[in-house]
Amino acid sequence: MNNKPLLETGKYYHIYNRGNNGQNIFFDTKNYNFFLNRYDQYMSPFCNTIAWVLLRNHFHILVYIKPFEEIDIEKLEYTATEVPKKIDVHLQFGHFFNSYAKAINKHYNRTGSLFEKNFERKEVHSLDYFKKLIHYIHYNPVKHNFSEEIWDYPWSSYGSIISHQSTKLNRKFVLELFKNQEEFKLYHSEHKDYDDISEFTIEF
Repeated sequence: MNNKPLLETGKYYHIYNRGNNGQNIFFDTKNYNFFLNRYDQYMSPFCNTIAWVLLRNHFHILVYIKPFEEIDIEKLEYTATEVPKKIDVHLQFGHFFNSYAKAINKHYNRTGSLFEKNFERKEVHSLDYFKKLIHYIHYNPVKHNFSEEIWDYPWSSYGSIISHQSTKLNRKFVLELFKNQEEFKLYHSEHKDYDDISEFTIEF
């Protein structure tokens, strides 16, 4: 039985999913870009993205679910209906995952589920935990031996946050948490203990 909480508008969530049975969900560099493009198409109208990382067999995304009044339903393109009567973020995540999975299965001539059935989500109810949770997300490639340093890994929001190029990531929100870019870099250069945010992190 799925006892995971429903996503509610106006709240922050750490969202995670991985490959079915821990298998890979990214097989080539182009898959990472395709995933990000599909995420933007399907989820950016519904969510503000704060931090993310994509690894070979899983991903982490920290998001803010927009209130209904901030969503322009007349301009939604990637939903089940042209103008949905109800904003259902769960359903929208399902459309996103299914769209990506179908494209990957077709391209690589594979069958079966790509993702585990139900994505994990943890509500983050206090801004006090955000800095360390963002560090946790960006540190995942180092933790799983995909990179020696946080800033060397290309498939995370770290690079977008320290860049001055345009981005749909909520860079302003992140930098205000850390006061400025230099404090953000310094914070990410230090080792962290995640015990005090264990209720917001997700491990398998």
